[in-house]
Amino acid sequence: MTNRPPQNFASASEVARRAGVSRSAVSRTFTAGASVSDETRAKVLAAAEELNYHVNHLARGLSQEKSRPICILGGDLHAPYQSALLEALTRRIQAAGRAVMVINTAGNEADSRAALHQTLNYRASATIVLSGAPPVSLVRICIESGQHVILVNRQGQIEEADHINLDHESAMNDAWHMLARAGCRSFAIVSSTNNSPSLLARERLFSAAAIKAGFEPPQVIKTGATSYRSGAEAARLLLPGSTRPDAVFCVTDLLACGFMDIARQDFGMSIPKDICVLGFDDIEQAGWDGYGLTTFRQPIEEIAEMIALRVTEGREFSVADAITTLKALPVWRKTVRSGP
Repeated sequence: MTNRPPQNFASASEVARRAGVSRSAVSRTFTAGASVSDETRAKVLAAAEELNYHVNHLARGLSQEKSRPICILGGDLHAPYQSALLEALTRRIQAAGRAVMVINTAGNEADSRAALHQTLNYRASATIVLSGAPPVSLVRICIESGQHVILVNRQGQIEEADHINLDHESAMNDAWHMLARAGCRSFAIVSSTNNSPSLLARERLFSAAAIKAGFEPPQVIKTGATSYRSGAEAARLLLPGSTRPDAVFCVTDLLACGFMDIARQDFGMSIPKDICVLGFDDIEQAGWDGYGLTTFRQPIEEIAEMIALRVTEGREFSVADAITTLKALPVWRKTVRSGP
């Protein structure tokens, strides 16, 4: 025996019977701008309150573009940057009165594909693809289904989609000059086996800046996925011996936090006196007193705002606007020296 109330939702037909009106009168009552008398509206609203009736916006959304849900595809959603971007996106989209469906693509592609097909059954009007793991094949499914697709930090992938990108070239030139100004002369890059477009761009462009300045190509260390543990393991591989670099660029802050902890705890190094460490993303942890990480800030709120305008307000954008490039600005803290 249980006192739990029934789980079935009241239907519009039940509301109509309780109010003594037609089914269409109920529909008009809950449709903005529709014609219905004050008397009928009052009856319907009273019956709806008694029955705890809620309009099925999902059913309406199958035929109305502006009420259909919006899908977000993303992997590594537990990571600080991804979760911060997800929070900003869902907050802005929900504030516009739209439902959000999130598909975690961190598992195998078959499971992700099955989950994505479920969102297509609900006629999602747009799909936002976060940087990281979602494979191109899943993005193609969305485009071929007629969806509006927006890619975040996935440069060079799929011309038919809108793109929100970072200006990685300017950021990596700035990163190089920050470390060079600190008097650093040997460099390494701590990266990830995820090999996402944005991470690969940071590796390539930072290396290009060092080589252009006449230095040896930085050693690239990848010990695993984009995680604190991978950064820690990279430090254990990179720091023993006499040929350690005097500057390390970590392609994400999470990698940098792991690297810094091992550099200090296991090797007794002082940062930035013995080695300069530079990160990327400006996650919350980067500003903690224990890290004070010098990094580059991703403009999360600006990214979320631009995406929300595209998928919730029906803004018309020109072909040139299909690719939007934003700046990642340096945030100076304590892990890069201001001079030699």
